[in-house]
Parts: sequence; C-alpha cells; structure tokens
Amino acid sequence: MSTSPIVIIGAGPSGLMAAQKLAEKGYTVHIYEQNKNAARKFLVAGHGGFNLTHHEPIEDFIQRYDQRLLDPIIRSFDNEDTIKWLQEIGVETYVGSSGKIFPTPGIKPITVLQLWIKKLESLGVRISYEYTFTNFAKEELTLTHKSKNQNITFSKLILSLGGGSWKKTGSDAKWIPILESKEIEITPLQAANSGYETTINYSILEGCVLKNIEVRFENIRKKGEFVFTSYGVEGSPIYYLNRFTRNKKLPLTIHIDLKINQSTDSIKDKIKGKKNISKALKENLNITGTALKLLQMLPKNIFTNPELLSEAIKNYPIEVKSLRPIDEVISTSGGISFNELDSSLALKKYPNIYCIGEMLDWEAPTGGYLLQACFSMGAWVAQQIYEHDKYTSSISGEH
Repeated sequence: MSTSPIVIIGAGPSGLMAAQKLAEKGYTVHIYEQNKNAARKFLVAGHGGFNLTHHEPIEDFIQRYDQRLLDPIIRSFDNEDTIKWLQEIGVETYVGSSGKIFPTPGIKPITVLQLWIKKLESLGVRISYEYTFTNFAKEELTLTHKSKNQNITFSKLILSLGGGSWKKTGSDAKWIPILESKEIEITPLQAANSGYETTINYSILEGCVLKNIEVRFENIRKKGEFVFTSYGVEGSPIYYLNRFTRNKKLPLTIHIDLKINQSTDSIKDKIKGKKNISKALKENLNITGTALKLLQMLPKNIFTNPELLSEAIKNYPIEVKSLRPIDEVISTSGGISFNELDSSLALKKYPNIYCIGEMLDWEAPTGGYLLQACFSMGAWVAQQIYEHDKYTSSISGEH
C-alpha cells in the first residue's frame, strides 16, 4: 500500500497495535509519544497482575462493554486473536483460574513491551519520544519537543491519547481542551473501576481479603472478592458497581452477602441458641478470618441476636461516601462521544483523523477487558484505513 506516513500520537496499547497492523500492510508509520518511554500505563497495569485479555466466549465477552458500538470492533480482533498475536511476538500465555489470560510465569510486563517494540522496529515503525500534542488542523498538527513547536503534515492521523487516570504515566487528558476548541463533543471524565471510600473506618481490616461473596446495589449483583483498604474497599465486584452508583446521590449503601450458598433461615438455625456466637460462626457456618472480623465489628445487640445477625450475614451494609480521586483509579469513563465518530472511528468533522483507546467514551470492568478493547480498536482502525485506501485506489484506477 501507500508509503505516505501515517502519524500516531500516543505509544500506548491501542496506538502500538494500530502501528503494527498498518506497518504489516506496507504503510510507513511514525509514532510520537510525550513520555521518555512507550506504554507506561501498560507497564503500571501489570503491577496488579498482568492479565492481557480474558478467556471468555465472545458472546459473553462483548457484553462487558457499555457501548454496543464496540461489538463489531471487539469481534474483528477478539481475545483469541490477542492470544495468537502474543504468540507471534514471542509471548506464550495461560488461562488463570478466573479465566484471565496471563503471560506464562516469569514473563514480566516490560518483557512483553520489549518484544512488541522489537517487532515494530523490524517493521520499520519509528517512535519519537518527548513530543507533546498541542494542536491540529485538517492536514497538520503541532507538537512541542524540548520547548519548541514543530508542525507536522499528515495524510492520516491517529490519536491514542489515553484517559485521565494515572497522570504520572502520561494519561493526563490534556487533549480535552484541544478537541473541545474544535467543537468536538467530550463527555466529562469520571472515575471508573474505582475503589469506594467508606463512612466507617475499616483500617483495622486493611489488607484483608473478603472471598466468595456477592456485592449488591439495588438489583445489581456481582460475585467475587475484594480487599479492605485504609480508606474503604477495592476489588472487581466493587469496580463493577461503579457505573451503576457513580451518578447516585452519596452517601449510599451497598450490601454484602457473606454466605452466598445459604439462606437467612438456614444461617439463623445454625447459630440460634448458641452461647458463643463466634464459635458457632466458625464451626457451623465456616465463617472465619476477614468475614468473622467484619461481623465482630457489628454492634453487640446485632451480633448477639441470631435473627439480626443472620440478616447481617446475608446483607452486610457498607456505606459509601465517595469514589477515589480520578487520578488514582484504574480507568476513566467519558471522553470523545461516539456521536462525533463514524463507524471507522474517524472524526466526522475531520475524516482523516481517527481516535482510539481510552480517550473515547466507553468503559469495561477489569480482568483484561480494558486492554482487549484497546488492542481491538487499534487493529480496527488499521483495517479501516487499509480498506478505504484500497477502495479509493480501485476507483481511481477505473478512470
């Protein structure tokens, strides 16, 4: 295909994937990154367990996203494609007990990134570091490098600028006023996949994990486990509730089912008439560790009353006062409205400029779904550009 350079701003997962797929189709690709290194958020994400996607049937997989417009994009480069791509760059994977896909033990995030960069270099992709995106027009953009502005012309531009969490990684959302100045609709960023700050101080349980539970808010339910922190609670079921509680009036109360396989009446029967409640909980209900400590924090009149205690075991209340500050959360919701994009993820006002990754208005739970969408969007845009150019070439060749 054409050797006219395609410019990508941002060396995160979506930008790198777009670069690889374009380079494989014969394009010349130049990436400009504001940090001194590529994919810093990608590396930080690996600190909590480096799951790259999820081994879930695609029909279930696509339901994890809040935007149905992502369905064809995820399908076009799905979790199975990600596993194959990782193998191609030299990263073997395995399926964890939760269905998450990890690199084989011993392979660190930096190793995956180095293998990926090596692949890109072999394809001729050029990455220039410490270039900050400051403005753009239809065929030209402005970057700042070492305090000097540089104007760069482009045939096609791909923006992969990230969301607004973890600013230290470069995901600082400074692109928002630039795009808003072009009258591009931006949904305000909010904390997503965030821990909850709680009214009650659970610091006595800091670091303790609550397993095999179900978290509920109204009719929303999610099983899993979470951990107590100095400020409240964190974990997958908590993050899952974020999108349903984010815009509710605070404080609000979520409930925890500590014995998901037993009814309230069954629990009551097993502790009724027992003098030593803690012993009865351990021996008759196998409630130990964190769950027992949590119950022991209840007022005495509840802990010693079988009826009230059994109700608390099935519906333990935790009052939430806020989400964590946006810079401390895993990801953000909000971003460029899909109303501004066509099906190829090009801006309707600027058809040769594409936007991908977390800077778009979508969200998904943790567990590999965030990274998968970034991989998928990068691959999707590359394919859309290729098909558009092939069609244009065929039309021009007819005349």
